[in-house]
Amino acid sequence: MEQAVLWAAALLTGLLCCRGRGKAVKLALRTAAGGAVLAALEPLEGLLGFSLGVNLFHALVLGALGAPGLGLLLMLRWSMLAL
Repeated sequence: MEQAVLWAAALLTGLLCCRGRGKAVKLALRTAAGGAVLAALEPLEGLLGFSLGVNLFHALVLGALGAPGLGLLLMLRWSMLAL
């Protein structure tokens, strides 16, 4: 968990330095929304037939890519299960 926090802090620091505060704040808010979507889908895992887990990486992918990011994560999950 501490490593995830350090990676997130490093990513946000890099965004602040390179792209400005507005984009970093927007990404942070979208990441929080992505985490909320993952948390809302977690109780429905049995009905929907998939489980992704709520973590920073998944939330960041959803925050950066939106709905296509959810599809990407699901495809990656299903391909890992097929192996």
